[in-house]
Amino acid sequence: MTRPIFLLGLLIVAYFSGFHAENAFSKYWEEHIINLSDPPHWLVAKASPLNLHQAAFYMKLMEENELASHLRSFCKLANIVCSTNVLLKKTMDDTTLPPIAQWNAIKVVYEDTPKEIPMSVTNQGGLPFFRESMVKEGDFMAVPDLRDPMSYRSFFPQPLASKVPFSLAQIEGLKKMFGVVDESNMDQFIQDTLKICEERPIRDDRSTCATSGEDLIDFIIKQLGHNVCIWSTESIEGSYENVTIGAVELIYGNMSEPPALCHSLPFPFQVYYCHVLQKVKVFVVDIHVQKKVNHAIMVCHYDTSTWNPNHIAFKLLGFGPGLIEICHWINENGLVWTKSLA
Repeated sequence: MTRPIFLLGLLIVAYFSGFHAENAFSKYWEEHIINLSDPPHWLVAKASPLNLHQAAFYMKLMEENELASHLRSFCKLANIVCSTNVLLKKTMDDTTLPPIAQWNAIKVVYEDTPKEIPMSVTNQGGLPFFRESMVKEGDFMAVPDLRDPMSYRSFFPQPLASKVPFSLAQIEGLKKMFGVVDESNMDQFIQDTLKICEERPIRDDRSTCATSGEDLIDFIIKQLGHNVCIWSTESIEGSYENVTIGAVELIYGNMSEPPALCHSLPFPFQVYYCHVLQKVKVFVVDIHVQKKVNHAIMVCHYDTSTWNPNHIAFKLLGFGPGLIEICHWINENGLVWTKSLA
């Protein structure tokens, strides 16, 4: 009887730890976000499952460089990815979809375009960038990969996140902390994400990389205030498919009050690259896929004058910076924040 009772005890502790973490995140939300009573349920689910005692224990191990000896238990409890060759999608429902498109992350790098990525790859499954006039009700359109490579990760608690050596200059210590070896999938993910986070913002761009739920909320209220709305794509329905465009609704078009866009980046724990760009409109588009409807968020940038002339969007659409607007879908777990419509 001892073993079942012990396992039951672990389940109860895990349940209340997760309950406490979600409550802590929701409480922080309620204290800082005025007009939205509750955060999206899937964002709440990304709150760190570590309770205060667990976070303090692992923080002490980090400070003493002893985390490696407890890595397995830490990764499991914290719901993060500690693996040399991490699976791109642990909970893939549709196995008929091809592997995650490796170019997806480039859409958040407005300053640079990797020259080694061929056009045939950027165009697989649908256009990653397009013009507003190309999205009309009743028309057909090929939608690219909307999936988050690692949608199941949790945030770190804010005190723990502050102890992580989150920089390219300290990447060896970072990889050692999470048991990542050179030239593995996770090694590449870490390098790519750190490069994006350390990239010098373009003109009029206010950006950050949020490594905790609290950091994410802090950035939003600093840029937009406490009275905000949040928008996200409903699901990944339509990825790699030719869809029928349904209703197209402009939900935010205030050019003088730019929104904040937050893109989920691949990393051992949840990281969001958030930035504020001028002259952006936000649309919700009904995508009809095999009699299902996905309410996808589309963002259109009307000031591309500071974008790199070699950006893939210009290569695909045949124009240069400042000559056209550029639109793209918001991927799974991506966030668009706007000032309250009220």
